[in-house]
Amino acid sequence: MSVKISGSIAFDTIMVFQGRFREHILPDQVHMLNVAFLAPEMRQEYGGCAANIAYTLKGLGQDCSLLGAIGRDGAQYLERLRGLGIETSQVLTAEDCFSAQAFITTDLDDNQITAFHPGAMNRAGEVGIGQSHATIGIVSPNGKDAMIRHAKEFSAQKIPFIFDPGQAMPIFDATDLVQLVGQATWIAVNDYEGHMLAEKLGWTLTELCQKIPGGLIVTRGAEGVDIMEHSQTTRVEGVDIGRHLNAQAVDPTGCGDAFRGGLLFGLSRQASLLDSARLGNIMGALKVVHRGAQNHNIDRITVQGLLRDLYPDTASRLII
Repeated sequence: MSVKISGSIAFDTIMVFQGRFREHILPDQVHMLNVAFLAPEMRQEYGGCAANIAYTLKGLGQDCSLLGAIGRDGAQYLERLRGLGIETSQVLTAEDCFSAQAFITTDLDDNQITAFHPGAMNRAGEVGIGQSHATIGIVSPNGKDAMIRHAKEFSAQKIPFIFDPGQAMPIFDATDLVQLVGQATWIAVNDYEGHMLAEKLGWTLTELCQKIPGGLIVTRGAEGVDIMEHSQTTRVEGVDIGRHLNAQAVDPTGCGDAFRGGLLFGLSRQASLLDSARLGNIMGALKVVHRGAQNHNIDRITVQGLLRDLYPDTASRLII
């Protein structure tokens, strides 16, 4: 039993500007914008949707493999992933380019300016899923060719999968999206992405849900998640971090990926979409109290205890 994860493998370089962008950007001069920000604090984190999802999924004890690409600077990252027990034999190393990189500058108001270099991610479509023994998959943000290819191959091999368009949504036109939606078993989006997807398709969210056999998952941050199955919506309330974790949110980066790791764990165990989303909620909460997308500790006893406290009926059905 294995889960195959298609998506980006990237580095996140995060810089903190000890000021406010609004004090340095003149609204009436944006047509000739030329600014520089001194950022004394900088850190580099491991990131990328596929790797982030795999980190949480493997931490829960589920075997998984990555479908993606990394550049000539990615050897240490691959070594780390393998050290975590994540299968990387279908990760292409492109020696002629760098790995995907996000350069994020944050100010004191938590506003962000981001530049993204896709790099090797655009080569991920050169890797196919092969004759896979995976029982479930996910197509998360990646190069366009990779997302289209992997969705098609999952569908052809009758491997149920989640379509998770995320920040890759703008690269697809309506024709692409109709095809991808038609191949998927489930769709996972945040609130904004859900409305954008429906708008690009010319459908309502209810109409979109009716075309997905497994259901539509719409995450809403701290408010929780909506599960839409057969035109019926169930709200899974968010985790009260202060009460249940005795902590506070410090970094939302990668929370959606942590949620998807929990979601995939449940679905790989044939749990219901509701129970799987409840586990996803917990994993997102455990992530948000740590900086970086892959720095949260995953203790399975702790996770099971949170399931028991928050969702006792789910805890009786889903064993971590």
